[in-house]
Amino acid sequence: MIHRLLSSHPIALRRLKTMAIALSGAGIFIALGLPLPFLFGPLLACLIAALAGQTLQGMGQVSVAARTILGVAAGASITPDVVHALPKMAQTVALVPVFVGLIALVGLPYFRALGYDRVTAWYAAMPGGLQDMVVFGQEAGGDARALSLIHATRVLIIVTLAPIIAVQLYGVGLSNPIGLPARELPWDQIGLMAFAALAGWKVAERFHLFGASILGPMILAATLSLTGLLHIRPPREAILAAQLLIGIGIGVCYVGVTWRELRRFVVSGVVFVALLAALSAGFTEAITLLHLAPPVDAFLAFAPGGQAEMTVLAIVTGADLGFVIVHHLTRVIIVILGAPIAARIILRRD
Repeated sequence: MIHRLLSSHPIALRRLKTMAIALSGAGIFIALGLPLPFLFGPLLACLIAALAGQTLQGMGQVSVAARTILGVAAGASITPDVVHALPKMAQTVALVPVFVGLIALVGLPYFRALGYDRVTAWYAAMPGGLQDMVVFGQEAGGDARALSLIHATRVLIIVTLAPIIAVQLYGVGLSNPIGLPARELPWDQIGLMAFAALAGWKVAERFHLFGASILGPMILAATLSLTGLLHIRPPREAILAAQLLIGIGIGVCYVGVTWRELRRFVVSGVVFVALLAALSAGFTEAITLLHLAPPVDAFLAFAPGGQAEMTVLAIVTGADLGFVIVHHLTRVIIVILGAPIAARIILRRD
């Protein structure tokens, strides 16, 4: 009966297989005592399976819903103390547009020199969210497959290397408590977080807010935090589930990748990440030398990864989550609002 049901629903069968592979990866990482097992275990297992030709399937709306957990975690970190500290962040936040501008100046000529059409080159260079850049680029006439693989490679490499750099270079651990177990949290706080996650997500979707699954819950959770109603992060189990689904989401981007795509799209993405790393290192060093922020906070704030992934890393390293979120939110807003406008101007001139 179950077999007949699954055979008539191939997507459900592929999702079950994907989840089994992801959990196996997490189990291996746990058994070996490796860091971030619920993020890197599923990511690596799904990546290997995808490159080996397995037909994996993303978790759809479940993965989108998981991002609401990180939105609530980020919003809960926006406390009155963070608001009072915003003027102190002004100097480093002002560097974010400069950072984005330099990435565009480096990235656009780089991808054009490799033979990409101008629309694909522009959106491949933009350090925005994977889904947003693919959608914007496709609507403008770019190569959606190239954009998907280039941005997936950017996120994959940054998520993989950022924890290593944080540990080896800045001496931080990856064992910071990510949250209390659900059984230890008051039910009223769990209810408020669930409300912030669901209502924030759906209201933001209704108003067509970019990154609705993260930004909507973050805004609502921040409101509840600033009014004193919410004063705790989501439970440990929820954060781990979000890590698991993020790992799956990155890994399945490589399903069906061909050797030609590996040589062209993925390799060009790897080299571009090296260029991004040099820019990020320069900004991090300057901010540290000027004593504008602690080194690990500056590093994570200017690491051009995805907002959800950087939220996870800020939590596990014990960095100032409010500081990191403010800078990534600024970068995302600049890219989302500015990239299409700048594209029309620059590409028309080109």
